[in-house]
Amino acid sequence: MPDIEIPDWTKLGSTVRSERKRAGLTQQALAERASLSRSWLARLEAGHRTAELESIMRLLRALDLTLVLRRASADDEPPTPAGPNDPAYAAALESLLTRRSRDMDARSRAWTATERRDDDG
Repeated sequence: MPDIEIPDWTKLGSTVRSERKRAGLTQQALAERASLSRSWLARLEAGHRTAELESIMRLLRALDLTLVLRRASADDEPPTPAGPNDPAYAAALESLLTRRSRDMDARSRAWTATERRDDDG
């Protein structure tokens, strides 16, 4: 089985549910195997955040899973914003300024048209 990244409680719950079903276990059977209540397991599978680590560890052992912690690699981190010397940055800035200029021109034309109507009226 490949590593599964668990970024939040919802992903933990859905992973446990998938592994339980893959093992052909009902919630009741897995809960009994892990010495937990079925309602606790149902809440965990639904993504509730009330689980204690000891209970999670018992549950993972009952599913023959282990918990692995690893430091996030540089590839996992979001890219740092590009600097002004980056061509993509320059192109994005140019596009933004062009849109801003068009918006200002449109507002100016609308304002001028409103003033003319007021003067004519």
